[in-house]
Amino acid sequence: MNLFTKFTISLFLMPAVLMGQQKDQLHFKTYDNVKPRNIIFILSDDHRYDFMGFTGKVPGLKTPHLDRLAKEGAHLKNAFVTTSLCSPSRASILTGQYAHTHTVVDNQSPQPEYLIFFPQYLQQVGYQTGFFGKWHMGGDNPDPRPGFDKWVSFQGQGVYYNPTLNIDGKTVKYSGGAYITDVLTGLSIDWLKSLKKDKPFFLYLSHKAVHSEFNAAKRHRGLYKDIKIQYPVSMFMTKTDSSKNFTKGQWVGNEEGFTFNKADVPQWVKAQRYSWHGVDYMYHGQTDFDQFYQDYLETLMGVDESVGAVLDFLQENDLDKETLVVYMGDNGFAFGEHGLIDKRTAFEESMRVPLLARCPAIIKPATVIEQDVLNIDIAPTFLELAGIRQPQQMQGASFVKLLQGRDTKWREEFFYEYYWENAFPQTPSQFAVRTDRYKFIRSQGIWDIDQLYDLVKDPYEVNNLIRKPEYQELGKELNIKLWKWLGATNGLYIPLKPVLKPKKDHLYKNTW
Repeated sequence: MNLFTKFTISLFLMPAVLMGQQKDQLHFKTYDNVKPRNIIFILSDDHRYDFMGFTGKVPGLKTPHLDRLAKEGAHLKNAFVTTSLCSPSRASILTGQYAHTHTVVDNQSPQPEYLIFFPQYLQQVGYQTGFFGKWHMGGDNPDPRPGFDKWVSFQGQGVYYNPTLNIDGKTVKYSGGAYITDVLTGLSIDWLKSLKKDKPFFLYLSHKAVHSEFNAAKRHRGLYKDIKIQYPVSMFMTKTDSSKNFTKGQWVGNEEGFTFNKADVPQWVKAQRYSWHGVDYMYHGQTDFDQFYQDYLETLMGVDESVGAVLDFLQENDLDKETLVVYMGDNGFAFGEHGLIDKRTAFEESMRVPLLARCPAIIKPATVIEQDVLNIDIAPTFLELAGIRQPQQMQGASFVKLLQGRDTKWREEFFYEYYWENAFPQTPSQFAVRTDRYKFIRSQGIWDIDQLYDLVKDPYEVNNLIRKPEYQELGKELNIKLWKWLGATNGLYIPLKPVLKPKKDHLYKNTW
């Protein structure tokens, strides 16, 4: 059975079994003669895949420490999330499962009690585990979660300055202009210093940055005030369509003369550009696109410095050769593509994420990995490096062999899902299948056109091929693949959940 396109139906009967398990009764198998490796996982929020200095996407952007990870390790250039939204993606990272399996389908859904997070397995084989930062999954409370010996978090999205943290169950309020990225980095390094030398460790450093509303460290404000904004080719179908508000940058992306198919742009995409997540009315007029762009880049600088501080600690303590450091974003982010900002959609800028890995003991410098790697692959990968065989319920796959440069059979396509949210109704439910060349997208629950793109000829997804006669068979084939995958993985039912939180300022007296 193909691991990447078919899944064992029985694993979806696991919840009833797992609910009866205690934390010290996790079922797993180990590899023989594997020495557990130290692992540091640094997760940023809303960092798009190409906004790093070494990619050249943003002329003038400097991210020396992220660049160092790529130079001394591996750049997984085709990394994706299976749901481009904070909570579902974070749950997928921790469980190795698609959103319709773990059922954390939006930012409010409570997490099922039976979910197993991969750090729980690490604890069972002797790892010292610590979580520092944004949890934002399965509710917005900051309380400690299973799998971590050390816990530092905050409620919901948190704040950039003077945060209130939950540290091992106790509330600690910071003041004096304390900056959240710096605080989390400092606490993480302090924890690393306190660890026993004879036991492996796993650090999960989960930054709030660069989530909006962007707020850079004071030392970075104004750093990019003269940056040339890059307006993507799909922001407006023609330059004459552009608003007078977009004057600080330059138009990029259509040097090769890509074909635009204006007739087959979905109606919901056209409408959304004038909404909360559209470039012409972003955040309902509360901010300016050019300033938004600048603030994002300046806020990112704190994250880059955090990566540098972690790498410096490892080097100073003779841990840098054997420790795996992985940097990743929890989802992508649009900066004007298709007239949109934010994520959620199945477009490339939304579902692609940065993914870098450094460990000189197993990864050659300047390694570039072309294969599609997903957020659901993180858990199996870390478990393999800890000597633990992949648990049955996980739907991803370990990419350790890819990091090592070894041959391995890999997926030929992957699938994407996003479920409509009541709080952000502009984006309908999205289901997609992506191969190394083509992408097919269904917008479920609305009367609108499907989408089919040739990503080689049309990397900016501006020429929808769905009505072209010569692509009818391909569209049909990909549509069938999508439905077969949903059927095989028990994904034909939307896992709706009540959110038991009253909304007071609503048309009705109480809406739960």
